[in-house]
Parts: sequence; C-alpha cells; structure tokens
Amino acid sequence: MILYYKFKNFYSFAEETLVDFRLTGKAPQNRLSHALASGQRVSKVMAVIGPNASGKTTLIKPLAFLSYFVVQSFYNREKTVPVKSHFFADSEICEFEAGFEIDDVQYRYELAVSEERVFREALYKKQTKSFRYLFRREWNAKSQQYDYSQQGFGFSKSDAQRVGKNVSIISVAAHYKIDKALRLVDMASTVEHNLNELGRRHYERNDLFHAAEFYSDKPDYKSHMSNLLNQFDLGVKEVQIIEHEVQQGSDLVKVKVPYGVHRRQKKSFSLPLTFESSGTQSAFVLLHLLLPALAEGGLAVIDEMEADLHPHMIEPIINLFLNKETNPHNAQIIFTCHAVNVLNWLNKGQVMLVEKCQEGNSEAWRLDSIDGVRADDNLLAKYNAGAYGATPNI
Repeated sequence: MILYYKFKNFYSFAEETLVDFRLTGKAPQNRLSHALASGQRVSKVMAVIGPNASGKTTLIKPLAFLSYFVVQSFYNREKTVPVKSHFFADSEICEFEAGFEIDDVQYRYELAVSEERVFREALYKKQTKSFRYLFRREWNAKSQQYDYSQQGFGFSKSDAQRVGKNVSIISVAAHYKIDKALRLVDMASTVEHNLNELGRRHYERNDLFHAAEFYSDKPDYKSHMSNLLNQFDLGVKEVQIIEHEVQQGSDLVKVKVPYGVHRRQKKSFSLPLTFESSGTQSAFVLLHLLLPALAEGGLAVIDEMEADLHPHMIEPIINLFLNKETNPHNAQIIFTCHAVNVLNWLNKGQVMLVEKCQEGNSEAWRLDSIDGVRADDNLLAKYNAGAYGATPNI
C-alpha cells in the first residue's frame, strides 16, 4: 500500500507538498481505511478537489511518473525523463519521495531528477524503528560519475556504473532478475492510471478497442464489468466482445469490437459501444483500469473521475474500494474531480484541497489539517461556503 508521497519543484508546485494516506488516531475507524500490521491505518480512498487550473492533476502525477520510471525507464533509455520543474524555479531538479509497504515491510524511495539525468536515487527499508538503505546513487559533479553503494540489494557497483543517466537502478536491476528489484517493479506495475505527460489522457475511440482487447483475454473482468454497467442503470444488460476483420491500408487486421446488449422481455439487440452514450463508453474504459487494482491489490490514479459520467455514479465506484467483497486486497484509489458532492461520502482525512495563488504556485493540504474542522461537520456545505478555501473565484 502507498503510505504517502511528497514532491517539490514539479510543474506548478514549487514548494514541498505532501499527500499522506496515513491517518491520525483521531480519525474514525470505518470502511474508508485499512489497518496495517503495524497498527497504522491508511486511507483506501483519497479525493482531490479544487478549482480549474489549480494543480489537481499535477498533484497526482508523481504517482504515475514514479511507476513509469521504476518499471519502464530501462526500455526508454533514448528518451528524456518526463518531468518539468516549476516555470519560475532556479533549479531544474524535481524531487520525489514515496513511502509504501510490501508484505508488511515499509520502504522509502527517494529520487532527484531533471529531464536529462538522475541526480540522486535511493531506496530504504525499515528495520525495527529506523530505515536502512538498500542502495544509494548520487551524481558526483566533480568526478562526472555516480557514487553508488548498496547493502543487500544485490546490484553491484560495477553494474550500477553502467546504468544510463536517465534510467532507474531498480528498472535495470529488475531486467537482470535481481529479486528485490523484481518485487518493487511488480508493486509499481499495479499502479493503474489515465495520465500522460500532458495530464489526463482524453477519451478517444481507440480507448474502447484497447479496453475491449483487455476484456477479451480476461473473462472474469469482462463478467464483472458487464454486471457493474448493468447495476449503474445504463440500460446495458451485458457487453459482448466480437472480433471483426477491418481494412487498414492494404491489410486486413483483426479488431475486438465491444457491443452493448439490450433486452426487453424476450427481445434483445446488440449495439456497438461506439453508438452508446459517452457515459457508457467512459464507464467501460474506466473499469478496465479499476478492476485489476481491485482484484489483485494496487493503486488506481484517476484524473477527472466524473468525466462523461453522472456525478451520482462516483459513489458506487468508490464503494467498490470500500467493500471487502469487491476489494479483498485493500486496493487504494486517489482521484481528482469537480463533483464536490463526494464530500458527503468521505471523512476529512480522505480529502485533499488544491488551489493556485496569484504568483502561479499551486498549494495543497489535507482537509483535516485545517484547525477547527470537526468530524461531524457538514463538509460539503462548509466547502461551498468557502470555509476551507480551494473554491473557484467567480
């Protein structure tokens, strides 16, 4: 599980910003959180709310970036690192830190990186009460090479010296079958998201076919998705995936096409999902990101959760993460949205507020960090009244 992450000098966030899933002892004990073996309780759901252009998407981007960097940077050695420092910053270096737990053991990952190179990368493992490093890698400007040391990570100094300047040690070590690196890559691979370098991947027709390809190979997910669409009252009784041959240039290629099946009494008809409502299509695509996290345990990072969906559909989607039957491995979700009625369904420890000041700096804070916010407050009413900030100035 992700415990927290923080970052600095990243896009519109100039100062260090913390997103903390760990709850205080005063937080109510309910379905919104999970107790770790250590006794620490961690949120399973985190909503990010704020005005347009405040920095909500940027607040969740570090999770998608770190997942990419740990898992895929080995395969993208010819590319620059997909980060941007704050536009008014004197430094090009973006800084990240993430705390997480695997198999009841806590880890801390640190990264300082620009578009051109890694300046620092380190991994720590908690032993008893303190953290001990597994590896540390730091750019030495004087010698023009990396200083590297490791304790039980299993990746040698000579191997580390050959790692590219824009690549993660973990990504390379996993390629060479280092056990600890493989476990970390497995964990980072469970981060499902709808982001790219520019922000949310805006819905395209090809997303339907990509999701259909995913469901066609995974009948359990397909059945679960069909049942959920039916429960969401979209008029679709089930979804069928049918393979067609289509002409692409001079070639015939096979494409998996999703159809929504509608039934009335003894009659039924199938309609390509491309002709269904945008809400039905959006739910179909969104679920192919959420269901793997729910089934296997992981983290879903979703920008603009309500995109093309009715706001009332957000609550049943959140409930998928709160119910033990649909979330047996305590998967987590963090999402941005403009549907502020989510404040009626969450506690103050499950809400991050974001706003941007006149100087162009984004700021974020967890709702329970504001003095005077009570557990029994009507969060929605007070937010709409401007008591917590992070509301549109209109």
